[in-house]
Amino acid sequence: MASQIRFLMCAPDHYDVDYVINPWMEGNIHKSSRDRAVEQWEKLHYVLKDHAIVDLVKPQLGVPDMVFTANAGLVLGDNVVLSRFFHKERQGEEPFFKEWFESQGYKVYELPKDLPFEGAGDALLDREGRWLWAGYGFRSELDSHPYLAKWLDIEVLSLRLMDERFYHLDTCFCPLAGGYLLYYPPAFDSFSNRLIEMRVPESKRIAIDETDAVNFACNTVNVDNIVVMNKASDSLKQRLNNTGFQVIETQLTEFLKAGGAAKCLTLRVTEPVRTEVTANVSVESRTIRLEGHLLDSGLINRALDKIMEAGGSFQVLSFDLGEQRQSTSKADVKVSAPSHEVMEAILSQLIDLGAVDLPQDERDAKLEPVIQNGVAPDDFYVTTIYPTEVRINGNWIRLQNQRMDGAIAITKTDNGIVAKCKLLRDLEVGEDVVVDILGIRTVRKTESREQRNTQEFSFMSAGVSSERRVELVVEQVAWELRQIRDRGGKVVVTAGPVVIHTGGSEHLSHLIREGYVQALLGGNAIAVHDIEQSMMGTSLGVDMKRGVAVQGGHRHHLKVINTVRRCGSIAAAVEQGIITHGVLYECVHAGIPFSLAGSIRDDGPLPDTQMDLIKAQEDYSRLITGADMILMLSSMLHSIGVGNMTPSGVKMVCVDINPAVVTKLSDRGSVESVGVVTDVGLFLSLLVQQLDKLTSRYNAA
Repeated sequence: MASQIRFLMCAPDHYDVDYVINPWMEGNIHKSSRDRAVEQWEKLHYVLKDHAIVDLVKPQLGVPDMVFTANAGLVLGDNVVLSRFFHKERQGEEPFFKEWFESQGYKVYELPKDLPFEGAGDALLDREGRWLWAGYGFRSELDSHPYLAKWLDIEVLSLRLMDERFYHLDTCFCPLAGGYLLYYPPAFDSFSNRLIEMRVPESKRIAIDETDAVNFACNTVNVDNIVVMNKASDSLKQRLNNTGFQVIETQLTEFLKAGGAAKCLTLRVTEPVRTEVTANVSVESRTIRLEGHLLDSGLINRALDKIMEAGGSFQVLSFDLGEQRQSTSKADVKVSAPSHEVMEAILSQLIDLGAVDLPQDERDAKLEPVIQNGVAPDDFYVTTIYPTEVRINGNWIRLQNQRMDGAIAITKTDNGIVAKCKLLRDLEVGEDVVVDILGIRTVRKTESREQRNTQEFSFMSAGVSSERRVELVVEQVAWELRQIRDRGGKVVVTAGPVVIHTGGSEHLSHLIREGYVQALLGGNAIAVHDIEQSMMGTSLGVDMKRGVAVQGGHRHHLKVINTVRRCGSIAAAVEQGIITHGVLYECVHAGIPFSLAGSIRDDGPLPDTQMDLIKAQEDYSRLITGADMILMLSSMLHSIGVGNMTPSGVKMVCVDINPAVVTKLSDRGSVESVGVVTDVGLFLSLLVQQLDKLTSRYNAA
């Protein structure tokens, strides 16, 4: 035997499935045969001894998983990083492995006690020695990777595991000699798969299917051109043979019951060092602060969930819990991400929750100039609905014209520096634009527990309500509408033609007539069908009283358009007595401004319809300025457009029979919005009835 490769193994003297710490152990407690386990382990032992040197560590009572020596630590040259096991059931193994490494003359590095890292189960060296693949997500923390890079002086590439069945990197990933890689792509997130594809040429990537993956085909021991595994399909064996590898199968079914196979049962302890390779790691860490009612509002949970869902890791550095019901809490959280790109995505979401990046206290926002009108620099910060501040020359400046999906433009005036939210098309040469995520914070309202619990009609939390809750929502909306009208506030309605088709025209007209609406937004269609109903009693050619199509009714909308065009405008048609009732009649009669945004499918259109999309957007934006509430009534595109223009703090109610529409609006994240899945005609009818009840109650009082 010429090979000087050495492996560490531990006999299964005390092996059993004594507990459940991974999905494979479910249903297998004490169901492993000791005799079969010993037989299978010895066969693996003999196979490896034919191709390498095998050292043994003494098995210990009370730590049955010590047989899986891959998790003892990570070895490179004369250095070893000792494992810090995630589960307490395995933490008893640590001192025994430490004793063995020290007895063999290795320099042992130990991670902080609360920083999990599970050795060569989650850290696999490229067989060419160029870099270290390091997994995280289930057993090892991302924050361990910088330690690995520093102590072992090697580049570390971080891979996020997504499938709990493949809880260790070596269960779904195996670097092979010659730069080849055996792996199961669905076990990783998209960022990790892109990283793998960037580092390993397609010709050397051997991606396996689920059938081989669940047989732990990736949990393979590689010695030169030999690969030793539990089991492989004929097609996988053929692919490996075609690339020059000899496959040796040795059954390890008893160990699969505990979630391990050939690689888990071995630790390679002779890993050569390439002197030209130096430490490098792309893991980025930042510290953020969250303040508010973190527990009872669920804010801290949402923040931590967003970090994990986006591929990051966290460590709560401090948590100052408010002592009284009105007291706010404060948490400082260390956030880690595998790259700057992922960190930007995470912090953008945390900023939306009101988090402050603590180092920003000393750092201004990064600015880059606009060099082409209507085009932002790369990596520009995208604004949200929440009031935002940007740090310039050490001062926090409030952003003007807040809206989502814009850029932050910085200009210098005689009165100082001005920060504005601008659409990309409006950016001008001479302005600077905020890039990256430094020096940015959002201002979130801290709501007290008492306000949430006792306010007579506190507006509903963000979410989507089903039909069984329509009456409750209607009561709340009616109460808010009455309050806004009585204090001289502003309500904007965005409505689609379904309002007319479902019989909601008379109810919306009533709202306008009674002073509950201060602006109307829509498209060409709602105006056409509203006027068609006024002039001809039909909507889309259907008689609104009998619910049947009338002869020639399909031409009615075109006749209406033609008539209004002859008059010159909707207002002129009202003045001439042609339009005598309906939504647009009430708007003209009460002097309520309306804006109709056209589209490519519009017939005519009406002379009032703005066919220039940019001008229509500007008109919408002008009319929603200063709004206290926006009612969005069955108009998906117009509602979404208005939602994007509307800053936080404006109450929003989206009503549509299509759940996808109301979910889209709720996803904006405003706590002052609610989606209602119901027929819009029914909603308006109930709303008018409730307002009439409130009026009667006030008059009686």
